[in-house]
Order: sequence, then C-alpha cells, then structure tokens
Amino acid sequence: MAEQYIVGVAGVIACLLGLGFLYYNSLVRFRGLSKLRRPATGNCEAVGATDIIIVGAGVAGAALAYSLGKDGRRVRVIERDFTAPDRIAGEGLMPGGYLKLIELGLKDCVDDIDARHVLGLVLYKNGKDATLPFPVEKFESHVAAKCFHNGRFVQRLREKAASVHNVSLEQGTVTSLIEENGTVTGVRYKDKSGRLLMAYAPLTVVCDGCFSNLRRSLCNPKVDIPSHFAGLVLTNCKLPIENYGALILAEPSPILFYPISSTEIRCLVDIPSRNVPSVSGGAMAHYLKSLVAPKVSPELYPAFISAIEKGNIRVMPNRVMAAAPNRIPGAFLIGDALNIRHPLTGGGMTVALSDVVLLRDLLRPLHDLSDASAVFKYLESFYTLRKPMSSTINTMANVLQVVFSAPTGPVMEDIQQACFGYLRLGGVFANGVSAIFSGLHPSPLSLAFHFFAIVLYGVGRLLLPFPSPNRLWNGAKLLWVASSILLPFIWSEGVRQMFFPLTVPAYYRTPPASRSRKV
Repeated sequence: MAEQYIVGVAGVIACLLGLGFLYYNSLVRFRGLSKLRRPATGNCEAVGATDIIIVGAGVAGAALAYSLGKDGRRVRVIERDFTAPDRIAGEGLMPGGYLKLIELGLKDCVDDIDARHVLGLVLYKNGKDATLPFPVEKFESHVAAKCFHNGRFVQRLREKAASVHNVSLEQGTVTSLIEENGTVTGVRYKDKSGRLLMAYAPLTVVCDGCFSNLRRSLCNPKVDIPSHFAGLVLTNCKLPIENYGALILAEPSPILFYPISSTEIRCLVDIPSRNVPSVSGGAMAHYLKSLVAPKVSPELYPAFISAIEKGNIRVMPNRVMAAAPNRIPGAFLIGDALNIRHPLTGGGMTVALSDVVLLRDLLRPLHDLSDASAVFKYLESFYTLRKPMSSTINTMANVLQVVFSAPTGPVMEDIQQACFGYLRLGGVFANGVSAIFSGLHPSPLSLAFHFFAIVLYGVGRLLLPFPSPNRLWNGAKLLWVASSILLPFIWSEGVRQMFFPLTVPAYYRTPPASRSRKV
C-alpha cells in the first residue's frame, strides 16, 4: 500500500514537472513574440496607414526617413523627443560615414553647425607618438572626419527629413509592436498629449537607439559594458597637432581628445566599469585630477584642470552588443538598437549610415511591401551584406579598447607596445589600420591581416636580439592572449557571414518578382 502511495505521488510530481517544463519551453520559444501580441483596441484610435513606420528620429531614423521619402515612400516617423540631444557620444563621423552621408544627399547636414575637419588621430605613449592619418588622398578635399555637437547634427537631419512632403514626423512614445499571425503590422504609441494611437504599415523599422525599449521584441540582446566614459568640454586651448585628434595611452585610463566646435575640445576618459568613481561624491573629480591629469599633454593641461573645477563632468556607460535579430516579418531593426560597438574609435554613426544606404538600396526595387513574408525573406540578405562595414568597425573598436586600456599584466603591456610600435612604422601599416576604423576600407580580410601582422611584430620584438626558451615562451603567450582578445569578437559577428558571405544563402536573395519596380 505504501509503495502504491509513493508511486502515485511520484507520478503526480512527474506530471507537474512535465507541465512546468512545457510551459517554460513555450515561454522561451515565443519570447520574441510575447511583446508583439496585438493589443486590444480599447480606447486606441487608428491613424492613417503609410508605407513604412520608423521608430526613432536619431541619426539612423532621420537619414532613413529622408532617403525613403525621396524615393517616393510614404513614411511616418515617431520620435519620443524632438529637442536637440545633449550627448557626449555621437560627435565624430568618420570619413567613410561622411561618404555615406554624401551618398544619401545629406552632405549639407554638417554645414553651419561649426563642424570640425579632422584628418587623423595621433597616439601618445611614454613620450613617443604615432600618427594615423586618414587615407583620403583619392577623394575631394572636403572628405575627412567631421566632429560636431551631436544635437546640432541630429536636428539638421530631422529638418531634412521634415522637408520631404511625404514624410511625417510625429512626437510620441511607441509602447509596443502590433502583431497579426506572426507578422508585425504596425505600432501602438502615445502621442505628446497622451492619446493612445495605433499606426499601421507593411514595414516597421525600429531604430530608437542604444536604450531601445523595443529591442527585446526583435532580437536577443547580450549587452556588455566594459567601461565608462567620463566626459569633459575643454575651452581656450588647442590640440597638439591641428586637425588631428589625440589619444593618450596611459595608466590608469586612455584619454581621447577631439574638437567639437571652433572653441571646444571634447575629452573622454575611458574608465573600466569595475572602477568608476562617483561624480556626486567628488571621487571622480579627485580621480581625474590626481591620476589622469598628470598624463595630459602640456597644451591641454590647464584647460583640463579648469573643466574639472567647473564640475560639469558627465559619465556614460560604453555598451557593446553584437547583432542578434529574431527576424520577424514586417519589422526591421537597425542602428544602435540592433548593434553597438565600443565608441572609442567613433564608428557608430558610420555603421548606422552604411546600414541606411544598404536598406534604402534593397527596398528600391520593391513596388509595394504588402507581402510581408516575401519581403522578409528578401531583406534577410541585409544582415550579410552589412558585414564588411559593420563587422570590421565593430571588431576593430572592441579590440582596440581592450588593447589600449591600462595593461593588466606584462603580456597585455607587450601587446599594447606591439600595437603602438606597429603603428609608428607609418606608411601602409598605419594607413591600413586607419582605413579600417575610418570606414574607408571595410574589409574583414584586411582586419585579420593587420591584426596578425601586429602579433608577429610583437613576437619579433620579444625574440630580439636572439631567441631563447624564455623569449619563445613569452612570444607564445602574446600570441595566445592576442588571439583570445580577437576571436570572441569575430565569433560574435559571425565567422561565416564575415569571411565567407558567398556561402550564406540569403546573400543571393533577389526582389520578389511580383513586387519589383523600376527606379
């Protein structure tokens, strides 16, 4: 009798565990759609349908709205706040991104905002320097990096988008995506007066930035925060070399300087996330004065101290997130909502504008977007076609942040010395690296070549004047640690898409025949 009782209880427990497992499995399986369920209309008012809804009017959203509007699409842009952004990032547009801006017809957006013309970057370490000029000799004289106040640039982009008659910009907060039978058909949002509204379109593009509240509906984000920027604005000073940014490789933090107007220089101090001092308690000011200021060049030192004493220190987390879209029909994710790299090399806007150009070109042959399934399959090629630009800039930025951070041991010091020494060689060595992070030569193979060239250069330094067992061991450790820095970032970008895109079936997708058009 006791045995039957025990068996019965075990059976009940097993059933409960089985039901719990099935419930959990279904929850995980449909996590991407859980936020997409079509909400009850209730008091929601439906607004007029358009061809495309764009969530967010930042750099990517405003540029995409303008380009699609110029192509004849009816575009509705929903932006939470149309006041000028006040950020300490998004202030540098690399030469490759500037070329994309020209390709979109938005070149004049850097006019009349006091943007600075930057020709390259100078690295400083232990009294030595390495100059990385951007290889722009083959382009017109106005092609260079452009540095400016982010808010001024974004407002110009929004003005350009608003100037297109079939683009509608509306202030509101998108709360969820609307889904019907596994396909996104629009968005639910609150306008600035608090009314609940529903907007419909065959395609919804989400580009609401790194703080996206819709990201989890459309991808599986794995966000890492390796460091924070402490930002200052310096006045009444000049950079060591005119028209060149400056990056000081020093302990405890690398320090970046670049102009953002004719009278202001931005200073960003990269601080590991585990060691970020408090701003409110005065610990950050003490950290900058006592540990960072002694490493600042004499030309900038007085302005650096003055900026600290003014107390306007701003701190920003530096996020890193590889693209991992769920690929749900009817919706698309671009910009920092999709993919974030460390901002040390200033590549974010270059990747965003490259994505805008690519998406615009992919959509141009389509007459309409009503067949969401066919359009979805066709647009899958976007995630492979974007890789040359996005993967090289992402990987370069993330790797350089690790290498340029304060060394945590002798091997990391050897790697940093190898990288600095390699760049000091100048010529094709420095130009090759700067061509990658500037977006002028976005080639994964070039990235791999220069990385392993730096490693071989570093190993060679360790073996001089002649090899010994200890030097061979140190060279092997350098190779191992350097590879352990690079390979995880390449893996997160996708080895196949990055180096072997022709083997990806989506690469060959053509526009649905019944939906194509001439442009």
